Amino acid sequence: MIKTKRPMLVETVGALYYNFNVPTDIGEYNPNTYEEEVIKSNIVKSIGTTENGESTTVRASGEDYETVNQNESVDMSVEVIAIDPGDLARMRGDIVGKTGLNRSGRTATRPFFAFGKVKKMLGGGVEYAWYPKCQLIENTDDIATKEENFSEQNSTVTIRAYSYNSNGDKKTYVNSEMENYPDGLTEEKFFSKPILTDEDLDNACKETETVEDENIEGA
Repeated sequence: MIKTKRPMLVETVGALYYNFNVPTDIGEYNPNTYEEEVIKSNIVKSIGTTENGESTTVRASGEDYETVNQNESVDMSVEVIAIDPGDLARMRGDIVGKTGLNRSGRTATRPFFAFGKVKKMLGGGVEYAWYPKCQLIENTDDIATKEENFSEQNSTVTIRAYSYNSNGDKKTYVNSEMENYPDGLTEEKFFSKPILTDEDLDNACKETETVEDENIEGA
C-alpha cells in the first residue's frame, strides 16, 4: 500500500519566549524551578539552528554494527529587530548598577533560561518548541548611520541549548501535523511555562484559556 503525504510548507517564524531559571543553592541549573514570568517578544526575523555533535560508526566482525549519534548541544542564531536591554544584560551576566551605570566585559557566570520558538505553516499548522536549558553565547551590536530612508538595523543573539535531563534531551515540542498533537492546546497554554515532561504538557492543556496581555499595566 502506498500512502501519499503532503506536508505543510513553512510560512513564517512566530514569537520568541524566554523564562529565566531559578538556580539551586550552589548556582546550578534547576529543572524544577523557573521564574513566574515568561517573556514573549514578537521581534524575530529568522532563527538558524545547528546541532553540535558527531556520528561514530561501531564495527564488529568486519562490518558496520551500528552508528551512534551524539548531540552535545544545539546552537540557535536568532536575528532580531530589537531586544529588551535589561534582559540582554542579564543574559550576558553584566553588572547592572543601582546608580544607572552598568558594567560589561568581565568574566561572569551567565544564567540559564528556557527558550521557546514558534514555527507557522501555510494552512494553519504550527510547531511549538521549548529548549529548557539555554545560555546566551554571544550577541552582535552593529550600528550604522541614518540614511534618507529608514532601514532595519538588526542584531543577532546566539543561544546554546544543553541537555536538561539525564537522557540528554535538549528540546521538547509539539507539531499540529502529527497524530499525537494534544486536543485544545494553544500557543498561550504551551508557553505559559517551560514544558519538560508529559505531566507538564497535560497540565498546560487543562489550563483555562487567557486573553493575551489582559493583565499588562492594568489592561
